[in-house]
Amino acid sequence: MDRAVIAVEKALEQYGAPIYVRHEIVHNKYVVQTLEKKGAIFVDETHEVPEGSIVMFSAHGVAPIVHEEAAERKLATIDATCPLVTKVHKEAVRFAQEDYDILLIGHEGHEEVIGTSGEAPDHIQLVDGPGDVAKVEVRDPSRVVWLSQTTLSVDETMETVDALKEKFPQLVSPPSDDICYATQNRQLAVKEMGADSDLVIVVGSRNSSNSKRLVEVAVQAGARAAHLVDFADEIDEAWLDGVATVGVTSGASVPEVLVEGVLEWLARRGFEDVEIVKTAEESITFSLPKELRRDLRAEAAALSERRAN
Repeated sequence: MDRAVIAVEKALEQYGAPIYVRHEIVHNKYVVQTLEKKGAIFVDETHEVPEGSIVMFSAHGVAPIVHEEAAERKLATIDATCPLVTKVHKEAVRFAQEDYDILLIGHEGHEEVIGTSGEAPDHIQLVDGPGDVAKVEVRDPSRVVWLSQTTLSVDETMETVDALKEKFPQLVSPPSDDICYATQNRQLAVKEMGADSDLVIVVGSRNSSNSKRLVEVAVQAGARAAHLVDFADEIDEAWLDGVATVGVTSGASVPEVLVEGVLEWLARRGFEDVEIVKTAEESITFSLPKELRRDLRAEAAALSERRAN
């Protein structure tokens, strides 16, 4: 998610304000407000972007029809779709070409689900949790595959997959896990932390799917209570009544400064001993969107040529 935010910042530096962004670049209130102050304008639909302007697509991905709408309006596009989401899009296209029924595990209305479904609408049907499995119908039970939204709870996804496999024993799994590594790592850490915490505070926005899942995972792991907050000042002191241990975690797109703010708030109330729970090292990095890389390279080459002359 850092990649998408950096892409907006670099685009503002490279092309100047305004840069239009279709939907929130990531689901975090603080990040969106910060970028708006720098000159980003967030819109819900492509037709809200003035013709000939620059529009960036959010980390959650868009359907092919959105690219067509942008071309019709002569918009210069920068695609900041997370590469892990792009991988799911490509899997959807490939399995649709092979005429599979694709069962997409995810939450109805989420931007990522809308974007993935748009790649092969005639082949994809949404499965919103284990309770949806009973109504799933397919053309050929021997040609069925499941894919998933990248920000789901790993446990809930596998529960849905198990229910689908019971109904469709020949169900094919995707070549590799679709759930984002940053989401998985946080869920593993929360499982470990939640088992030892009376209270877990998740820093993240209410429209962030992966942040909401962390609240659920914390409670399932044994925490007495778990709450989602955007900022430290949203914490209710009453939550600390009878609490000896507090766990703190954050959604995948949350800036470190917000987590530090929560830790400082807790320290002022007697929770100053901090123990870090780390279940994995995150060493994966993704390059900036190709359109931005191209223009940054061209600018660097032009600058180098001017200096040489």
